[in-house]
Amino acid sequence: MDKLIDLASTLASGAVIAVLASWLTSRARNRQEQQAEIGALRVRADAMTVAVVELQAAAAANRLLWEGPAERAKTFLLALMACAGGTARARGAGGTDAQSVQVGFGRAAELLSRERVASKQSAAAVREPLTRAATAAGPLLRCSNPAVVTATEQLLNALADVEDTARLEAALEEFGRAVNAATAPRLSWWARRRTARTS
Repeated sequence: MDKLIDLASTLASGAVIAVLASWLTSRARNRQEQQAEIGALRVRADAMTVAVVELQAAAAANRLLWEGPAERAKTFLLALMACAGGTARARGAGGTDAQSVQVGFGRAAELLSRERVASKQSAAAVREPLTRAATAAGPLLRCSNPAVVTATEQLLNALADVEDTARLEAALEEFGRAVNAATAPRLSWWARRRTARTS
């Protein structure tokens, strides 16, 4: 009888230990998967943030280099000077008034054409960061956290109008808050219970 009791207690303690070990293993695996998801979300969010900042920088450089009133005035003056220079050169070579004006306008058109090509190339530099932002947004739109998905959608909508910097900054800030909330360490049941008692 004593052997039977010893055997039963050994089996019972073995079963308790097996259940406890299984529970701990499962919990550790779940925690590890959760940490891997959080790490992946941080990497994706960082890629999105970098792409948005690069896009802002490219748009600001494009605005500064090509779209300001000072730049337009400089282009106008350069075209005017090219026209006058071409006219003078054609007149000096013995051309008629009509030929001189045509040569002047040709020089101005050539200069404006080069300026337009350079402006388009600068504007095209915005395309690459925009593509990176769209690529980085894909996995974020499939995130299990609805706040991150919503913030990513708002950020993509704000990227449609890069010139509206206030809207873009607000969307980027909201995106950062959503990602921070999603990647914040989760308190254990015991820690949540203790904080609930103290408050």
